[in-house]
Amino acid sequence: MPKVAILTTDNLDAFFVYDRLLDDPLKSLGWESTEVSWRVKNHNWDQYDVVVVRSTWDYQAHCQEFLACLQIIDNSSAVLCNSMSLIEWNISKRYLKELEDKGVPIIPTLWADELHEPHFAAAFAKFNCDEIVIKPYVSANADGTYRLTPAAVSKQLPSIMQEYKQRSAMIQPFLTSILEQGEYSLFYFNSQYSHAICKQPAKGDFRVQEEHGGQLTSIQPSNAMFALAEQTIDALPEEALYARVDIVSLNAELMIIEVELIEPSLYFNMDESSAAFFAKVFATKFA
Repeated sequence: MPKVAILTTDNLDAFFVYDRLLDDPLKSLGWESTEVSWRVKNHNWDQYDVVVVRSTWDYQAHCQEFLACLQIIDNSSAVLCNSMSLIEWNISKRYLKELEDKGVPIIPTLWADELHEPHFAAAFAKFNCDEIVIKPYVSANADGTYRLTPAAVSKQLPSIMQEYKQRSAMIQPFLTSILEQGEYSLFYFNSQYSHAICKQPAKGDFRVQEEHGGQLTSIQPSNAMFALAEQTIDALPEEALYARVDIVSLNAELMIIEVELIEPSLYFNMDESSAAFFAKVFATKFA
């Protein structure tokens, strides 16, 4: 029986994880699945046919170590999914600029390879807005993400500058549509649509992740959402086994906020056929 490793981390007690929903569908198709932490040392990756990156949700604080682990896996006989090249492309949010250059609409962004105090005033002026959001190029689970008014910038500037002392930053206008409508996620497995959800933040928050109190709802995407998601999938540098396309609205226009190709939650709990569909696509790909 071929073996697939589901790459995770040591401690997921603070997270909602749904990857074990893949075990039975994979088994029914002749695959043995095993969870393995990316932090394990001297592991024999050759024993697996495929390693699928899943809930490695602490990698952002240890980016180089994480990439080194993936390189070891990639050098083994196992197939790494998504591919090393795709993960390296996706790990910095600068990939959004490349998508924009291909005609994919993204949220207007001020890119700061090195963050300096004048960037904040420049962002408020550039976007003509009262609130901005700052986030690191490399992040997960909204780590290091701040929603800021001019007054909040003045108050929090020393701590923010300290946190970003050795980090690049992207600054965007805060979108009230995230509070009013939510953020839409469409899931694609080997470029085939699977399911979609709307993520809405808890009252008083702006982060949509479950870990921050966000609420999830299954949705049927509009034609415009499908068109944007498929335009985005087509613009990727190579096909992804799994992709989560995150969409928001700005002035009634749909835009991409993220394309998650490394360790997105795929929310198999939100669609009863999604885990089986993933397993089918996976088994077909590696038949």
